[in-house]
Amino acid sequence: MSKTFENKVAIVTGGGSGIGLEAARRFVTEGGSVLIVGRDAEKLSRAQNEIDASGAKVATLAADVSDVATGKRAVDLATERFGGVDVLFNNAGIFKPTSFLDHTEEDFDSYLGTILKGKYFMAQAAATAMQQRGGGAIIQTGSMWAERAVTATPSSAYSAANAGVHAMVRNLAVELAPSKIRVNAVAPAVVETPVYGTFMSEDQVKEVLPTFNDFHPLGRNGQPRDVVSALMFLASDEADWITGAVLPVDGGVMASR
Repeated sequence: MSKTFENKVAIVTGGGSGIGLEAARRFVTEGGSVLIVGRDAEKLSRAQNEIDASGAKVATLAADVSDVATGKRAVDLATERFGGVDVLFNNAGIFKPTSFLDHTEEDFDSYLGTILKGKYFMAQAAATAMQQRGGGAIIQTGSMWAERAVTATPSSAYSAANAGVHAMVRNLAVELAPSKIRVNAVAPAVVETPVYGTFMSEDQVKEVLPTFNDFHPLGRNGQPRDVVSALMFLASDEADWITGAVLPVDGGVMASR
């Protein structure tokens, strides 16, 4: 029985944990091969072993996506290992609620570098490779915070960077359409991933995250699998006539505001 992504190759940024790890796992389960990109080599190695201990279907690249050269390095490695690039899951990101008056220039540059600049130049490198394959799909992980401010989670720099990602999706969709490259995004609300552990203790995460369940009309926080189901659809031929879309994957948050 044919699998959705049989003989397809994907690059997954932020692939060491959370949404990226789940996306890489699902893509391989559906017959594809993946290159996972992230900053932490040890975390990438664990992810590779978890998805495919043989290494036949998974390669890793420890690199910072805010470095423009990372895009070409990733494409070159994916091509060397698996023959090309068909799909890019542009997922790498950072998040730490910080008030506007407390943000520093370093904070601002880190959000723009990882979220906007990183996604922009990774997409540029991937699109160049996809043209050699006659098309492809780029799916950006954007954010509900790009569309709505949330009092409990002040995140002006994060929101601004992701608003740029959403604008990029529309522009790239139009520019790359003649090359049969589709460009879309998902905009999640609160999804329970390890990112919250980067600015809260384990006990704080257990205490705080459940308080956001009721923020979502569907009554619960998201899980990586919720977002990845949308990513897989947008990457598949089932979405062959969809480009330039930013899909809310948010338990109904945007509908209720």
